[in-house]
Amino acid sequence: MPRIGSSSFAFPAFSGATRRLVLWNLIAYFALLLLHAASANSADLLKAALSFIPSVFLHGWLWQPFTYSLVHIGIFGTLFELLSLWFLAGFLESAHSSSWITGLYATSVLGTAAAATALYTVGHTLKPTLGQVALNGCFGGIFGLLVAIGVLYGDVQFMLFPLPIGIKARYLAAIYALVSIAMLFGPQGLYAFSELGGALAGLFFIRLAPRRGFPFAFSEHWYGLRNRYYRWKRRRAARKFEVYMRSQGRTVRFDGQGRQIDGDPDDKKRWN
Repeated sequence: MPRIGSSSFAFPAFSGATRRLVLWNLIAYFALLLLHAASANSADLLKAALSFIPSVFLHGWLWQPFTYSLVHIGIFGTLFELLSLWFLAGFLESAHSSSWITGLYATSVLGTAAAATALYTVGHTLKPTLGQVALNGCFGGIFGLLVAIGVLYGDVQFMLFPLPIGIKARYLAAIYALVSIAMLFGPQGLYAFSELGGALAGLFFIRLAPRRGFPFAFSEHWYGLRNRYYRWKRRRAARKFEVYMRSQGRTVRFDGQGRQIDGDPDDKKRWN
C-alpha cells in the first residue's frame, strides 16, 4: 500500500470512478428537480418509491437499496454530499483501481440499507414509526469512503474546512463515528445507525476485498477455470492418442500437461 503524505484542502482529479459516481448522483438530482418543476406530485411519488423505507422494502420493494442513494433533498445538502464524494473517492482512486472504488462505495451503500433494515426488524415493536423514516442520499457511501481513508491512510492530514486546522484522517473518521453514535439517542437515530452500518460495510470491504476489486478477481477466477478446462481436454486427448498409438505398435508418452515427452522427434516437435 503506498504511503501518502499530508494533504491540503485541494480536490483531486475528477476522473474514473469518482467522475462516474458524482455524475450519476448529479444527473439523478437534476432529473428529479425537472420532474418536480413539471409535476410536483409525480416527483414526490417517485422520490417516495426510490427512497429506502425498511417497512416498504420488506413488503417487496426490492429496488430501494439500489436507488435511495440517488435521491437527494435540498441543494445545500446535495452540494455537501457530492463535494465530499468527489474529495474522498478521488483521494482513494489515486492509489486504487476504479473497480475497487466502485465496489467500496456500493458495498457501503448496501450496508447502510442493511443496517436500517436490521434496526427496523429488531426495534419496530418498540417504536412502530421507526420503519416509516425514508432514507435518501449517498451519506452511507461517503461514510464508507471516509472509514477507508481513516484505516488505510490514518496519518494523512486534511484541512478541517473552513478552519485552517489540520487533522489526521483517523481522527476525522473517529469524530464522525462519535457524532453518529451520539445521534442514535435522538430523532435521527435511524440515519445514525444506518451510517454506522455503511461504515462497517466499508471496513469489511477493505479487509476482505481483493486489491483490484471483485470484478477483476472474478475475471481472474473465470479465466483460471477456463484454462484448467482446456488443460483437462488436452490431457484427455493425449491419453486417447496414447491408446491409439499402442494399437499401431508404437509407444508415445505425455506429461501431466499433455505434452509429448518421448517418441519420434518429429512427433515431439509437433505436440510440444
